[in-house]
Amino acid sequence: MSSAPPVLAEIAEEPLITRYLRSWGPVAPLLLISGFGLMRQHTIRKPVSIEGIGLHSGKVARVTVAPAPPDAGVVFRVRATGERIPARPESVVNSHYATTLGVNATRIQTVEHLMAAAAGLGIDNIEIEVDGPEIPALDGSAKPFVALLAFAGRVQQSERRRMLSLPCPLRVGSAGRWIQIVPSDTFRISYTLDNDHPAIGTQVLSWSPTERSFVDEFAPARTYGFLRDLGLMRKNGLARGGSLDNAIVLGNSGALNGLRYRDEFVRHKILDLLGDLALLGRQIRGHVIARNGGHALNLELVLSVQRAVGLERRAAATASAAAADEAARDAARREGFVPAPGLAAI
Repeated sequence: MSSAPPVLAEIAEEPLITRYLRSWGPVAPLLLISGFGLMRQHTIRKPVSIEGIGLHSGKVARVTVAPAPPDAGVVFRVRATGERIPARPESVVNSHYATTLGVNATRIQTVEHLMAAAAGLGIDNIEIEVDGPEIPALDGSAKPFVALLAFAGRVQQSERRRMLSLPCPLRVGSAGRWIQIVPSDTFRISYTLDNDHPAIGTQVLSWSPTERSFVDEFAPARTYGFLRDLGLMRKNGLARGGSLDNAIVLGNSGALNGLRYRDEFVRHKILDLLGDLALLGRQIRGHVIARNGGHALNLELVLSVQRAVGLERRAAATASAAAADEAARDAARREGFVPAPGLAAI
């Protein structure tokens, strides 16, 4: 048995090629403790990288995930500019077909599967360097990202994990498309997906997350799309990297490339929702109940939760402090002063 599967590599190794994913079977060795319910924050043990084609951009991108200190959260960094984009609700600039984060003119598309993988494995603090416009689609699920993070290893940190409890029930959407969350002592997602396509129909699933169930039953669920919509989507700059290798493609009567689960569609909806909820940066105590949601509704719910618990005020204060620190560093550089390592807190 080899020490590492061919899909995974550390920084010093050759870039990863998406085609290796098709020849590699198991997701990854499970980590030893459950990601859900951990009391302490966690990061990864070592940097790891993966590359592939972006689902919507159609361009090659390489992602390097590295350890981060306690309370850092998930932060994306654009390799070309060095621009940092925290994975927070206020960083979302587009939620049409995927979750896109941005700051100023910088954009990173399709972050939800990587965010879901980190959340599902109980990883709170990581820095993600992105060389390209979009997180790679890989096989269209979170499975390759779970493998990547599991190979990196998980390290417990000193700070306690921050929990999020709701003061009252919240609901967004209307008619046949809505999401609500109600206070609870534990985290649970219940989802109903209705679609008149014969391969989908009505799919209902309720899930109380554990690490093993996430890895085995939800992370491998792939994104999906309809063949009839492909031309219009590509005309609008979407799905340019989509293929039978990274998405379930639905023809008139069924899936053109088979299913991993009979109800893979609702499983993927839950996966996307988990990734978007991770933008809150805290483990939620609540029961999320959804019907025919999507990234736009997911974001509405996230913003509603943020307002209800006052997180947007804290986020604004944190952003202001970070901007002040950066302005001070810029001023020091203009004056010819270079801060000494380790002296920033003095």
